Amino acid sequence: MNRFQVKKVAVLGAGVMGAQIAAHLVNVKVPVVLFDLPAKEGPKNGIVTRAIENLKKLKPSPLGVASDADLIGQANYEEHMDQLKDCDLIIEAIAERMDWKLDLYTKIAPFIAPHAIVASNTSGLSITKLGEVLPEAIKPRFCGIHFFNPPRYMTLVELIATPTTEPQILNDLETFVTSGLGKGVVRAKDTPNFIANRIGIAGMLATMKEVENFGLSYDVVDDLTGKRLGRASSGTFRTADVVGLDTMAHVVKTLQDNLSLDATKGAAQFDPFYGSFATPPVLAKLLELKNLGQKTKAGFFKKVGRDILRFDLESEDYVPAGEKADEVYGRMLKRPAAERLKLLRNAEGPQGQFLWAILRNSFHYAAVHLATIADTARDVDQAMRWGFGMKQGPFELWQEAGWLEVAKMVQEDIDAGKALSKAPLPEWVFKGPVAEAGGVHTAQGSWNPTTGTFDARRQLPVYQRQHFPELLLGEAGPKFETAGTTIEENDAIRIWTLDEQVLIASIKTKMHAISPEVCEGLMAAMDLAEREYQGLVVWSGDEPFSAGADLQAMLPAFMAVGVSAIEDAEGFMQQTMLRLRYANVPVVSAVRGLALGGGCELAVYSARRVVHMESYIGLVEVGVGLVPGAGGLTYIARRAAENAETSTGKDLLPFLTEGFTAAAMAKVGTSALESRKLGFVLHSDVIVPHKDELLFVAINEAKGLFNGGYRAPHKRLFPVAGRDGKATILGSLVNMRDGGFISQHDFHIASLIANVVTGGDVEPGTLVNEDYLMTLERRAFCSLIVHPKTQERILGMLKTGKPVRT
Repeated sequence: MNRFQVKKVAVLGAGVMGAQIAAHLVNVKVPVVLFDLPAKEGPKNGIVTRAIENLKKLKPSPLGVASDADLIGQANYEEHMDQLKDCDLIIEAIAERMDWKLDLYTKIAPFIAPHAIVASNTSGLSITKLGEVLPEAIKPRFCGIHFFNPPRYMTLVELIATPTTEPQILNDLETFVTSGLGKGVVRAKDTPNFIANRIGIAGMLATMKEVENFGLSYDVVDDLTGKRLGRASSGTFRTADVVGLDTMAHVVKTLQDNLSLDATKGAAQFDPFYGSFATPPVLAKLLELKNLGQKTKAGFFKKVGRDILRFDLESEDYVPAGEKADEVYGRMLKRPAAERLKLLRNAEGPQGQFLWAILRNSFHYAAVHLATIADTARDVDQAMRWGFGMKQGPFELWQEAGWLEVAKMVQEDIDAGKALSKAPLPEWVFKGPVAEAGGVHTAQGSWNPTTGTFDARRQLPVYQRQHFPELLLGEAGPKFETAGTTIEENDAIRIWTLDEQVLIASIKTKMHAISPEVCEGLMAAMDLAEREYQGLVVWSGDEPFSAGADLQAMLPAFMAVGVSAIEDAEGFMQQTMLRLRYANVPVVSAVRGLALGGGCELAVYSARRVVHMESYIGLVEVGVGLVPGAGGLTYIARRAAENAETSTGKDLLPFLTEGFTAAAMAKVGTSALESRKLGFVLHSDVIVPHKDELLFVAINEAKGLFNGGYRAPHKRLFPVAGRDGKATILGSLVNMRDGGFISQHDFHIASLIANVVTGGDVEPGTLVNEDYLMTLERRAFCSLIVHPKTQERILGMLKTGKPVRT
C-alpha cells in the first residue's frame, strides 16, 4: 500500500497565521521552511527572521518549546524557490488578496514536485477560482486547508476541494492533518467563509445587532455568551478582540462581497440574511480609531493598570467595565435544554429576550444554509465545537431541546417578523426523516439535506486509531465509561480491557484525584495484569490525567487521628508508585491535560509515558505549602544520578538543579515538549498530537514492550549530592529570601525539598535507595501539614481554588 508521507512542508507567507502554522509543524516534528518576500533592506530573509523571533514572544505560545522556533527554515521567493522541489506539502498563507495569491501560484508552479499537495489557507476566498491559474498537472493536487487561530490550540481544520481535486488527495491530507497534526478535520463546500466562519461570523454580526436592539453593554453580553451559554469563556466581544477586529472585518467583508440578497445569483451566493451583514457602527468606529483588539491593546475592551474598561460608542471613549448579567438568567441557563429555551423565549427582561434571539438566529441560519455550505449537519456542529469553542453545535442544542417544538418556536418568530430574515425553515425540518427521528444526528449518521439521508462518518483508516472519537449528541458510538469488559469497578476506579490483552485502569474521582481507593485499585490492577495480561495502561477518557493527591479525602482522618493518618496515606501512595515502577509487566501512563502533583508522580513512576501534546505536567505541592510526597522528589534525585552517569565529573549538583527548581518553584510544563525539558517526560516516551489516539498508542506501546521481553529495572543504589550540595542550594535560597523574592515559609519549604533531593546530612556521593529518600520525603510532607502557614494555604486553595501566599 502506498502511503502519503510528509517529509517536509513549505509554508508561504510569514504573517500571523503562516508563522504559527510553521510553529505547529515544528511542534509535531515535521521539517518546515517558511517563505516570504525578500526584505527591501538588510538580509533578504529579514521578514521571515523577524516573524520567527516574534513567535518566541507570543502568548499563549505557538511553540511547545520557544527555542524550537530556530528549527523553522527561512527562505524568500527571490533566492530559494528551488527548496520547494523537496516539499511534499505546500501551504499558502499570504494575505487575503485574490490577485496576490494568483500571482504567487504562477511563480511557484514550476518548482512544485510532481507528487506534492498544494493547499491554500484562505479563510474564505473561492478555492476553485484560486486553482484556475495552476497548470493542469497540479490542479488535482490543489485544495483549501483552513486552520483556525491560534493553530496550535484550535482543533478545527477545514478542507475544501475544487471540482478537479482528486478524492485521494483529500483523504491523504485528512490523514496527515488528523494524526500528524492532531486536528479535527471538517470538509466544507467551496462557499464564502466555508462553514465555521460562515456560521460563526454571521452569528457574531447577529449578536451585535441584537445587542443594539436590546441595549446591552459588552461586558454583560460577554458574561451571558461565554461559559454560561456553553461557548468560549471569552464570550462575544472579548473573542473579537482576541481574533483581531481587522481580521473580523476582513471576514465580514468576504461575506459582504461574495453573498447577496439576489436569489438569481445561485444558491452558493444567495443569503436571505444579507441585510444583517452590514458592518456594525461600533466596529466601524473602532477600526477608524485603529483600536484592533488585543494586538493594539484596545478594542471593545481595554486594560489600564488593573482596571478593565469597555468602549462606549456614544462618547467614543472607554468607560469602566465589569458589569455582570442578572443571575436569574444564569440560573435559567443551568436548566435542561428544553426548559431553558422555553424560559428564555418567554422572558420579560432584555437579557433573557436577547439570549433567545441569538439562539433562534443561530438555529435559523444553520438550517437555511446547511445544504449549501456542508455535506451534513455533523460538519456544522463539529466546526462550531472545534473552531469556535462551543460545547454544542447549533443542531445539537436544537435537537436536545426537542426538535419539532423548537422548530415551531423559531418559525413562529419568523412569521411574526422577529427574526433577522423572512426565509422560512427548510421543509426537511418539519417533514420526513429528520422530524421522524427527532433531529439531525442519529445512530445511522447525520442528516445530509442534499441526498435526504443520514450519512455515517467517513471510514478512513486513520480513524481506526481513535477508540473513542468525540461524539455529537444523538450519534451512536462506543463510550469509554462502558466499553470493553469490566473486570472491577467502584466509585474511584474502573479496571477493564478492550482486547483481553492489555488491562486499562481509568480513574473516576473528581479531577481524577488520587485517593487511597484509587491506590488500592491500581495495586489490584497491577496484580491482575501480572497474572493475566501483557501490560497495564492508566488512561481516562476525559481530562485531566490527574490533578494530584486527594487532600480532601485525607482531611477527615487527619482531624480524627492526627498526622499519623497522613503519614500512612502518603506511605501507601509511595508504595503504589514503587509497585508501578517495579511491576513485572509494563505500566504505561497515557497523559492528557493536567498531570499535577500526585498525577505527575503516577506518570513518572510508570515504565513509559504516552503524552498528548497539550499536557501540563509538574510538581505543584509548594502552592499549598507542601512538598511532593509520593515519590516526586525521590524521582528527581534518582534521575539526577542516572544523568550524571554519562559525565566524567563527580559533581551531581548540575544534574539536580533543574529538578530542584521545578519542584521548589512549582514549575509546570506548558506542553509535553516543555515537560520533557523539565524531566517529567523522557526522550524514550511518545508524544501524540491527537488526543483521541492516545489510548490506541498507549495500548500498542504496552504490547510492544511486552513483546520485546520487558523486565522491570533493578532496584539499584544511587549517589546523592549530600550535605555539600544542600549547602550550595541553601545559600541561593538565603539570597532569595533576604532579597524579598520568597517568603520565610517559602524558604522553609524549599529547604525541605533541598534536604530530600540531596539525601540529607550525608557525604557527597553516598549511595542510597528509593526507600531512604521516600522516608525523608514523607517526614518533610508530614512536618508541613501540621504547620499553620501550610494549613492557611490548603484552606485557601480549597476555598478559592487559587494559591494563597503565606
